[in-house]
Amino acid sequence: MSTITTVNPATGENLETYQKISKEDAFAKVEACHEAFTKWKLESLEDRAKIIKKLGQSLRDNKEELAQLMTAEVGKLIGDSRDEVELCAAICDYTAANGPNDLADEQRDPNNAGRGIVTYSPIGVVYGIQPWNFPSYQVIRYAIASLMAGNGVLLKHSSLCTGSGLMIEKIFNEAGLPENLFTVLVIDHDTSDTIIEHDKVRGVTLTGSDGAGRHVGKKAAAAIKKTVLELGSNDAYMVLEDADLDLAVKVCAQARLYNNGQTCINGKRFIVTEKVYDEFLEKFVARFEGVKIGDPTDEDSDMGPMSSADLRDDLQQQVDESVKKGARIACGGSVPDKTGAWYPATVLIDVAPGQPAYDDELFGPVASVIKAKDDEDAMRLANDSRYGLGGGILCGDEDRAIELASKHFDTGMVFINTYGVADPSMPFGGVKNSGYGREHGGFGVKEFVNAKGIFVGSN
Repeated sequence: MSTITTVNPATGENLETYQKISKEDAFAKVEACHEAFTKWKLESLEDRAKIIKKLGQSLRDNKEELAQLMTAEVGKLIGDSRDEVELCAAICDYTAANGPNDLADEQRDPNNAGRGIVTYSPIGVVYGIQPWNFPSYQVIRYAIASLMAGNGVLLKHSSLCTGSGLMIEKIFNEAGLPENLFTVLVIDHDTSDTIIEHDKVRGVTLTGSDGAGRHVGKKAAAAIKKTVLELGSNDAYMVLEDADLDLAVKVCAQARLYNNGQTCINGKRFIVTEKVYDEFLEKFVARFEGVKIGDPTDEDSDMGPMSSADLRDDLQQQVDESVKKGARIACGGSVPDKTGAWYPATVLIDVAPGQPAYDDELFGPVASVIKAKDDEDAMRLANDSRYGLGGGILCGDEDRAIELASKHFDTGMVFINTYGVADPSMPFGGVKNSGYGREHGGFGVKEFVNAKGIFVGSN
Protein backbone atom coordinates (compact mmCIF):
# COMPACT_ATOMS: atom_id res chain seq x y z
CA MET A 1 0.00 0.00 0.00
CA SER A 2 1.42 3.40 -1.00
CA THR A 3 1.99 6.36 1.28
CA ILE A 4 1.77 10.16 1.27
CA THR A 5 4.57 12.27 2.72
CA THR A 6 3.86 15.92 3.43
CA VAL A 7 6.67 18.43 2.91
CA ASN A 8 7.31 21.88 4.37
CA PRO A 9 7.62 24.09 1.25
CA ALA A 10 9.64 26.71 3.13
CA THR A 11 12.42 24.28 4.05
CA GLY A 12 11.97 21.24 1.82
CA GLU A 13 11.89 19.03 4.93
CA ASN A 14 9.53 16.07 5.26
CA LEU A 15 6.78 16.54 7.85
CA GLU A 16 4.80 13.31 8.16
CA THR A 17 4.04 10.11 6.26
CA TYR A 18 0.50 8.75 5.95
CA GLN A 19 -0.71 5.37 4.73
CA LYS A 20 -3.24 5.38 1.91
CA ILE A 21 -6.13 3.04 2.52
CA SER A 22 -7.36 0.36 0.13
CA LYS A 23 -10.50 0.57 -1.99
CA GLU A 24 -12.15 -1.98 0.31
CA ASP A 25 -11.37 0.05 3.42
CA ALA A 26 -12.55 3.22 1.70
CA PHE A 27 -15.85 1.57 0.78
CA ALA A 28 -16.28 0.47 4.40
CA LYS A 29 -15.89 4.12 5.45
CA VAL A 30 -18.50 5.16 2.89
CA GLU A 31 -20.92 2.61 4.33
CA ALA A 32 -20.21 3.81 7.88
CA CYS A 33 -20.78 7.43 6.84
CA HIS A 34 -24.08 6.46 5.24
CA GLU A 35 -25.16 4.65 8.41
CA ALA A 36 -24.34 7.76 10.46
CA PHE A 37 -26.36 9.83 7.98
CA THR A 38 -29.47 7.69 8.47
CA LYS A 39 -29.54 8.81 12.11
CA TRP A 40 -28.34 12.39 11.60
CA LYS A 41 -31.07 13.16 9.06
CA LEU A 42 -33.68 12.54 11.78
CA GLU A 43 -32.25 15.26 14.02
CA SER A 44 -34.16 18.53 13.97
CA LEU A 45 -32.68 21.53 12.19
CA GLU A 46 -32.27 23.23 15.55
CA ASP A 47 -30.36 20.29 17.05
CA ARG A 48 -28.07 20.11 14.01
CA ALA A 49 -27.43 23.84 14.38
CA LYS A 50 -26.40 23.38 18.03
CA ILE A 51 -23.77 20.82 17.03
CA ILE A 52 -22.50 23.03 14.21
CA LYS A 53 -22.17 25.92 16.64
CA LYS A 54 -20.00 23.65 18.80
CA LEU A 55 -17.86 22.78 15.79
CA GLY A 56 -17.11 26.47 15.32
CA GLN A 57 -16.09 26.86 18.94
CA SER A 58 -13.91 23.76 18.72
CA LEU A 59 -12.15 25.23 15.69
CA ARG A 60 -11.42 28.37 17.68
CA ASP A 61 -10.21 26.33 20.64
CA ASN A 62 -7.74 24.55 18.36
CA LYS A 63 -6.88 27.58 16.21
CA GLU A 64 -3.19 27.86 16.93
CA GLU A 65 -2.40 24.17 16.48
CA LEU A 66 -4.36 23.98 13.23
CA ALA A 67 -2.90 27.25 11.93
CA GLN A 68 0.67 26.11 12.62
CA LEU A 69 0.03 22.84 10.81
CA MET A 70 -1.46 24.57 7.76
CA THR A 71 1.50 26.92 7.56
CA ALA A 72 3.93 24.01 7.85
CA GLU A 73 2.14 21.99 5.16
CA VAL A 74 1.47 24.65 2.49
CA GLY A 75 3.55 27.72 3.41
CA LYS A 76 0.72 30.12 4.28
CA LEU A 77 1.66 33.16 6.33
CA ILE A 78 0.85 32.29 9.93
CA GLY A 79 -1.43 35.31 10.28
CA ASP A 80 -3.39 34.20 7.22
CA SER A 81 -3.69 30.69 8.66
CA ARG A 82 -5.12 32.06 11.90
CA ASP A 83 -7.54 34.23 9.93
CA GLU A 84 -8.58 31.17 7.93
CA VAL A 85 -9.55 29.28 11.06
CA GLU A 86 -11.54 32.29 12.26
CA LEU A 87 -13.36 32.39 8.90
CA CYS A 88 -14.18 28.70 9.29
CA ALA A 89 -15.58 29.30 12.76
CA ALA A 90 -17.60 32.24 11.41
CA ILE A 91 -19.09 29.96 8.75
CA CYS A 92 -20.19 27.58 11.51
CA ASP A 93 -21.72 30.46 13.46
CA TYR A 94 -23.54 31.85 10.42
CA THR A 95 -24.85 28.44 9.39
CA ALA A 96 -26.02 27.62 12.91
CA ALA A 97 -27.84 30.96 13.12
CA ASN A 98 -29.40 30.94 9.65
CA GLY A 99 -29.55 27.31 8.56
CA PRO A 100 -32.77 26.36 10.38
CA ASN A 101 -34.62 29.22 8.70
CA ASP A 102 -33.01 28.64 5.28
CA LEU A 103 -34.05 24.98 5.35
CA ALA A 104 -37.43 25.35 7.04
CA ASP A 105 -40.50 23.81 5.43
CA GLU A 106 -42.48 26.14 3.17
CA GLN A 107 -46.23 26.23 2.79
CA ARG A 108 -47.75 26.52 -0.70
CA ASP A 109 -51.27 26.65 -2.14
CA PRO A 110 -51.36 24.24 -5.11
CA ASN A 111 -54.39 24.14 -7.40
CA ASN A 112 -54.67 20.35 -7.23
CA ALA A 113 -54.64 19.86 -3.45
CA GLY A 114 -55.78 21.43 -0.22
CA ARG A 115 -52.30 22.57 0.67
CA GLY A 116 -48.71 22.01 -0.27
CA ILE A 117 -45.53 21.64 1.73
CA VAL A 118 -42.00 22.02 0.38
CA THR A 119 -39.34 20.31 2.46
CA TYR A 120 -35.59 20.51 1.93
CA SER A 121 -34.67 16.94 2.73
CA PRO A 122 -31.08 15.65 2.94
CA ILE A 123 -29.99 13.39 0.09
CA GLY A 124 -27.32 11.23 1.75
CA VAL A 125 -23.54 11.16 1.61
CA VAL A 126 -21.75 14.08 -0.09
CA TYR A 127 -18.21 13.49 -1.33
CA GLY A 128 -15.83 16.47 -1.37
CA ILE A 129 -12.54 16.59 -3.28
CA GLN A 130 -10.60 19.59 -2.05
CA PRO A 131 -7.31 21.42 -2.81
CA TRP A 132 -4.43 22.60 -0.65
CA ASN A 133 -4.51 26.39 -0.85
CA PHE A 134 -7.01 26.79 2.01
CA PRO A 135 -6.60 23.53 3.94
CA SER A 136 -9.42 24.31 6.40
CA TYR A 137 -11.71 26.73 4.58
CA GLN A 138 -12.14 24.59 1.47
CA VAL A 139 -13.33 21.76 3.72
CA ILE A 140 -15.55 23.80 6.00
CA ARG A 141 -17.20 25.60 3.09
CA TYR A 142 -18.97 22.51 1.77
CA ALA A 143 -18.93 20.29 4.87
CA ILE A 144 -20.81 22.60 7.22
CA ALA A 145 -23.53 23.33 4.66
CA SER A 146 -23.95 19.63 3.96
CA LEU A 147 -24.07 18.75 7.64
CA MET A 148 -26.62 21.46 8.30
CA ALA A 149 -28.77 20.00 5.52
CA GLY A 150 -28.62 16.61 7.27
CA ASN A 151 -26.15 14.87 4.96
CA GLY A 152 -23.08 12.78 5.70
CA VAL A 153 -19.72 14.12 4.48
CA LEU A 154 -16.66 12.46 2.95
CA LEU A 155 -13.41 14.30 2.30
CA LYS A 156 -10.55 13.52 -0.04
CA HIS A 157 -8.09 16.29 0.69
CA SER A 158 -5.03 17.30 -1.28
CA SER A 159 -2.02 15.14 -0.44
CA LEU A 160 -0.09 18.34 0.37
CA CYS A 161 -2.25 18.98 3.45
CA THR A 162 -3.26 15.49 4.54
CA GLY A 163 -2.51 16.33 8.15
CA SER A 164 -4.82 19.34 8.16
CA GLY A 165 -7.72 17.25 6.88
CA LEU A 166 -7.19 14.63 9.56
CA MET A 167 -6.92 17.30 12.26
CA ILE A 168 -10.28 18.77 11.21
CA GLU A 169 -11.82 15.31 11.49
CA LYS A 170 -10.37 14.99 15.01
CA ILE A 171 -11.64 18.45 16.00
CA PHE A 172 -15.14 17.63 14.76
CA ASN A 173 -15.26 14.32 16.57
CA GLU A 174 -14.07 15.84 19.83
CA ALA A 175 -16.72 18.56 19.52
CA GLY A 176 -19.50 15.97 19.52
CA LEU A 177 -20.27 15.38 15.85
CA PRO A 178 -21.62 11.82 15.54
CA GLU A 179 -18.97 9.26 14.72
CA ASN A 180 -18.33 8.62 11.00
CA LEU A 181 -20.58 11.49 9.90
CA PHE A 182 -17.52 13.42 8.70
CA THR A 183 -14.90 11.05 7.34
CA VAL A 184 -11.51 11.67 5.73
CA LEU A 185 -10.42 9.25 3.00
CA VAL A 186 -6.65 9.03 2.45
CA ILE A 187 -6.84 7.48 -1.01
CA ASP A 188 -5.38 7.68 -4.51
CA HIS A 189 -7.10 9.13 -7.58
CA ASP A 190 -8.24 5.77 -8.94
CA THR A 191 -9.97 4.91 -5.69
CA SER A 192 -11.49 8.40 -5.66
CA ASP A 193 -13.15 7.68 -9.00
CA THR A 194 -14.75 4.56 -7.57
CA ILE A 195 -16.02 6.55 -4.58
CA ILE A 196 -17.88 8.85 -7.00
CA GLU A 197 -19.58 5.77 -8.46
CA HIS A 198 -20.49 4.25 -5.08
CA ASP A 199 -24.25 3.92 -4.74
CA LYS A 200 -24.24 5.40 -1.23
CA VAL A 201 -22.63 8.62 -2.51
CA ARG A 202 -25.38 10.97 -3.68
CA GLY A 203 -23.50 14.21 -4.40
CA VAL A 204 -19.99 15.28 -5.35
CA THR A 205 -18.30 18.65 -4.89
CA LEU A 206 -14.88 19.63 -6.17
CA THR A 207 -12.69 22.68 -5.81
CA GLY A 208 -9.81 22.57 -8.25
CA SER A 209 -8.70 23.20 -11.82
CA ASP A 210 -11.08 23.21 -14.76
CA GLY A 211 -9.35 20.04 -15.98
CA ALA A 212 -10.09 18.30 -12.69
CA GLY A 213 -13.64 19.62 -12.89
CA ARG A 214 -14.18 18.07 -16.30
CA HIS A 215 -12.90 14.72 -15.08
CA VAL A 216 -14.96 14.64 -11.89
CA GLY A 217 -18.02 16.14 -13.56
CA LYS A 218 -17.92 13.47 -16.28
CA LYS A 219 -17.60 10.67 -13.73
CA ALA A 220 -20.44 12.03 -11.62
CA ALA A 221 -22.67 12.67 -14.63
CA ALA A 222 -22.19 9.09 -15.83
CA ALA A 223 -23.48 7.94 -12.43
CA ILE A 224 -26.22 10.61 -12.42
CA LYS A 225 -24.86 12.39 -9.35
CA LYS A 226 -25.44 16.04 -8.51
CA THR A 227 -22.24 18.10 -8.56
CA VAL A 228 -20.97 21.50 -7.46
CA LEU A 229 -17.75 22.56 -9.19
CA GLU A 230 -15.69 25.52 -7.97
CA LEU A 231 -12.89 25.70 -10.50
CA GLY A 232 -10.03 27.92 -11.56
CA SER A 233 -10.17 31.48 -12.74
CA ASN A 234 -8.22 34.31 -14.32
CA ASP A 235 -9.87 37.17 -12.47
CA ALA A 236 -9.61 40.62 -14.01
CA TYR A 237 -9.31 43.79 -11.96
CA MET A 238 -10.13 46.87 -14.02
CA VAL A 239 -8.52 50.20 -13.16
CA LEU A 240 -10.79 52.78 -14.82
CA GLU A 241 -9.94 56.34 -15.76
CA ASP A 242 -11.41 57.93 -12.62
CA ALA A 243 -9.89 55.46 -10.13
CA ASP A 244 -8.01 56.57 -7.03
CA LEU A 245 -4.63 55.18 -8.12
CA ASP A 246 -3.11 54.84 -4.66
CA LEU A 247 -6.13 52.80 -3.57
CA ALA A 248 -6.05 50.87 -6.85
CA VAL A 249 -2.42 49.90 -6.39
CA LYS A 250 -3.03 48.82 -2.80
CA VAL A 251 -6.12 46.75 -3.66
CA CYS A 252 -4.62 45.18 -6.78
CA ALA A 253 -1.41 44.18 -5.00
CA GLN A 254 -3.41 42.59 -2.19
CA ALA A 255 -5.66 40.87 -4.73
CA ARG A 256 -2.68 39.32 -6.50
CA LEU A 257 -0.42 38.43 -3.57
CA TYR A 258 -2.86 37.27 -0.89
CA ASN A 259 -2.17 33.69 0.20
CA ASN A 260 1.17 33.81 -1.62
CA GLY A 261 -0.73 34.38 -4.87
CA GLN A 262 -2.43 30.98 -4.69
CA THR A 263 -6.15 31.66 -4.48
CA CYS A 264 -8.78 30.94 -7.11
CA ILE A 265 -10.29 34.36 -6.51
CA ASN A 266 -7.00 36.26 -6.56
CA GLY A 267 -6.79 39.08 -9.07
CA LYS A 268 -4.60 37.83 -11.90
CA ARG A 269 -5.12 40.15 -14.88
CA PHE A 270 -4.93 43.89 -14.17
CA ILE A 271 -6.54 45.82 -16.97
CA VAL A 272 -5.60 49.48 -16.79
CA THR A 273 -6.97 52.26 -18.97
CA GLU A 274 -4.42 54.06 -21.11
CA LYS A 275 -5.01 57.38 -19.38
CA VAL A 276 -3.69 56.14 -16.01
CA TYR A 277 -1.57 53.17 -17.16
CA ASP A 278 1.93 54.63 -16.75
CA GLU A 279 1.34 56.07 -13.29
CA PHE A 280 -0.38 52.90 -12.08
CA LEU A 281 2.36 50.63 -13.42
CA GLU A 282 5.15 52.64 -11.79
CA LYS A 283 3.48 52.47 -8.38
CA PHE A 284 2.39 48.86 -8.81
CA VAL A 285 5.88 47.62 -9.70
CA ALA A 286 7.39 49.57 -6.80
CA ARG A 287 4.97 47.90 -4.41
CA PHE A 288 5.84 44.43 -5.74
CA GLU A 289 9.55 45.15 -5.49
CA GLY A 290 9.05 46.05 -1.83
CA VAL A 291 7.43 42.71 -0.90
CA LYS A 292 9.41 40.95 1.82
CA ILE A 293 9.56 37.20 1.17
CA GLY A 294 10.44 35.12 4.18
CA ASP A 295 9.65 32.48 6.77
CA PRO A 296 5.84 32.17 6.83
CA THR A 297 5.92 31.78 10.63
CA ASP A 298 7.61 35.20 10.90
CA GLU A 299 5.05 37.95 11.53
CA ASP A 300 7.21 40.39 9.50
CA SER A 301 7.08 38.38 6.27
CA ASP A 302 4.85 39.77 3.51
CA MET A 303 4.80 36.56 1.51
CA GLY A 304 5.81 32.95 2.08
CA PRO A 305 6.76 30.18 -0.35
CA MET A 306 4.50 28.53 -2.87
CA SER A 307 2.97 25.26 -1.74
CA SER A 308 5.41 22.99 -3.56
CA ALA A 309 8.49 23.13 -5.77
CA ASP A 310 6.64 21.33 -8.57
CA LEU A 311 3.90 23.97 -8.70
CA ARG A 312 6.52 26.73 -8.49
CA ASP A 313 8.32 25.20 -11.48
CA ASP A 314 5.04 25.01 -13.41
CA LEU A 315 4.54 28.73 -12.78
CA GLN A 316 8.04 29.52 -14.01
CA GLN A 317 7.32 27.64 -17.23
CA GLN A 318 4.18 29.75 -17.76
CA VAL A 319 6.18 32.93 -17.21
CA ASP A 320 8.93 31.78 -19.59
CA GLU A 321 6.39 30.83 -22.27
CA SER A 322 4.65 34.20 -21.92
CA VAL A 323 7.96 36.04 -22.31
CA LYS A 324 8.83 33.91 -25.32
CA LYS A 325 5.55 35.05 -26.88
CA GLY A 326 6.09 38.74 -26.25
CA ALA A 327 5.45 39.56 -22.59
CA ARG A 328 8.11 41.47 -20.64
CA ILE A 329 9.12 41.15 -17.01
CA ALA A 330 8.82 44.41 -15.08
CA CYS A 331 10.05 42.83 -11.83
CA GLY A 332 10.71 39.36 -10.44
CA GLY A 333 10.26 36.52 -12.88
CA SER A 334 12.93 34.01 -11.85
CA VAL A 335 13.38 31.32 -9.22
CA PRO A 336 15.71 32.45 -6.41
CA ASP A 337 18.74 30.35 -5.49
CA LYS A 338 17.28 29.21 -2.20
CA THR A 339 16.08 25.92 -0.71
CA GLY A 340 12.30 25.67 -0.72
CA ALA A 341 9.46 26.51 -3.09
CA TRP A 342 10.13 30.24 -3.28
CA TYR A 343 9.06 32.61 -6.04
CA PRO A 344 9.25 36.41 -6.11
CA ALA A 345 6.40 38.87 -6.52
CA THR A 346 6.39 39.32 -10.30
CA VAL A 347 4.82 41.78 -12.74
CA LEU A 348 4.46 40.99 -16.45
CA ILE A 349 3.64 43.67 -19.02
CA ASP A 350 2.88 43.59 -22.75
CA VAL A 351 0.58 40.68 -21.96
CA ALA A 352 -1.56 39.65 -24.92
CA PRO A 353 -3.78 36.80 -26.18
CA GLY A 354 -1.87 33.61 -26.94
CA GLN A 355 0.32 33.92 -23.86
CA PRO A 356 -0.31 31.82 -20.72
CA ALA A 357 -0.29 35.08 -18.74
CA TYR A 358 -3.36 36.22 -20.69
CA ASP A 359 -5.20 32.98 -21.44
CA ASP A 360 -4.55 30.74 -18.46
CA GLU A 361 -4.60 30.82 -14.68
CA LEU A 362 -1.19 31.62 -13.21
CA PHE A 363 -1.50 30.15 -9.72
CA GLY A 364 1.23 32.05 -7.95
CA PRO A 365 2.45 35.62 -7.27
CA VAL A 366 2.56 36.79 -10.91
CA ALA A 367 0.48 39.79 -12.02
CA SER A 368 -0.39 40.29 -15.69
CA VAL A 369 -0.82 44.00 -16.49
CA ILE A 370 -2.78 44.78 -19.66
CA LYS A 371 -3.36 48.21 -21.21
CA ALA A 372 -6.88 49.13 -22.32
CA LYS A 373 -7.82 52.00 -24.64
CA ASP A 374 -10.59 53.24 -22.38
CA ASP A 375 -13.15 52.05 -19.84
CA GLU A 376 -15.30 50.32 -22.46
CA ASP A 377 -12.27 48.45 -23.80
CA ALA A 378 -11.31 47.49 -20.24
CA MET A 379 -14.71 45.83 -19.75
CA ARG A 380 -14.33 43.96 -23.04
CA LEU A 381 -10.88 42.67 -22.05
CA ALA A 382 -12.07 41.68 -18.58
CA ASN A 383 -14.73 39.44 -20.10
CA ASP A 384 -12.32 38.03 -22.69
CA SER A 385 -11.64 34.86 -20.70
CA ARG A 386 -12.94 31.32 -20.57
CA TYR A 387 -13.17 31.80 -16.81
CA GLY A 388 -15.64 33.75 -14.70
CA LEU A 389 -15.20 33.35 -10.96
CA GLY A 390 -14.54 36.85 -9.63
CA GLY A 391 -13.18 40.21 -10.62
CA GLY A 392 -12.72 43.77 -9.47
CA ILE A 393 -13.50 47.34 -10.47
CA LEU A 394 -11.42 50.29 -9.28
CA CYS A 395 -13.54 53.29 -10.06
CA GLY A 396 -14.40 56.73 -8.63
CA ASP A 397 -18.08 56.48 -9.53
CA GLU A 398 -19.48 53.76 -7.29
CA ASP A 399 -22.94 53.73 -8.89
CA ARG A 400 -21.42 53.25 -12.33
CA ALA A 401 -19.23 50.46 -10.98
CA ILE A 402 -22.28 48.70 -9.53
CA GLU A 403 -24.02 48.94 -12.91
CA LEU A 404 -20.96 47.46 -14.65
CA ALA A 405 -20.77 44.71 -12.05
CA SER A 406 -24.44 43.75 -12.24
CA LYS A 407 -25.10 44.13 -15.98
CA HIS A 408 -21.79 43.67 -17.81
CA PHE A 409 -19.17 41.76 -15.78
CA ASP A 410 -19.59 38.06 -16.63
CA THR A 411 -18.45 36.58 -13.31
CA GLY A 412 -19.97 35.13 -10.16
CA MET A 413 -18.50 37.78 -7.85
CA VAL A 414 -17.28 41.37 -8.22
CA PHE A 415 -15.31 43.49 -5.76
CA ILE A 416 -15.57 47.27 -6.12
CA ASN A 417 -12.68 49.30 -4.68
CA THR A 418 -11.81 46.43 -2.36
CA TYR A 419 -10.51 42.87 -2.34
CA GLY A 420 -12.06 39.99 -0.46
CA VAL A 421 -12.00 36.22 -0.47
CA ALA A 422 -15.30 35.00 0.95
CA ASP A 423 -18.01 35.93 3.40
CA PRO A 424 -20.51 33.50 4.97
CA SER A 425 -23.41 35.81 4.07
CA MET A 426 -22.60 36.19 0.35
CA PRO A 427 -22.80 33.63 -2.49
CA PHE A 428 -19.51 32.15 -3.68
CA GLY A 429 -19.10 30.55 -7.11
CA GLY A 430 -18.54 31.25 -10.78
CA VAL A 431 -19.66 30.86 -14.37
CA LYS A 432 -18.14 29.56 -17.61
CA ASN A 433 -15.06 27.38 -16.98
CA SER A 434 -14.99 28.49 -13.37
CA GLY A 435 -17.74 25.99 -12.65
CA TYR A 436 -21.28 26.04 -11.31
CA GLY A 437 -23.19 25.91 -8.09
CA ARG A 438 -22.99 28.28 -5.14
CA GLU A 439 -21.72 28.10 -1.60
CA HIS A 440 -22.43 30.41 1.36
CA GLY A 441 -25.16 32.99 1.75
CA GLY A 442 -27.98 30.49 2.22
CA PHE A 443 -27.31 28.99 -1.21
CA GLY A 444 -24.82 26.32 -0.17
CA VAL A 445 -27.17 24.62 2.29
CA LYS A 446 -29.60 23.94 -0.57
CA GLU A 447 -27.13 22.55 -3.14
CA PHE A 448 -27.36 18.98 -1.84
CA VAL A 449 -30.96 18.67 -0.72
CA ASN A 450 -34.11 17.17 -2.19
CA ALA A 451 -36.64 19.97 -2.63
CA LYS A 452 -39.57 17.69 -2.00
CA GLY A 453 -43.17 18.63 -2.83
CA ILE A 454 -45.84 17.19 -0.52
CA PHE A 455 -49.45 17.55 -1.60
CA VAL A 456 -52.13 17.30 1.09
CA GLY A 457 -55.73 16.74 0.09
CA SER A 458 -58.54 18.81 1.52
CA ASN A 459 -60.97 17.15 3.93
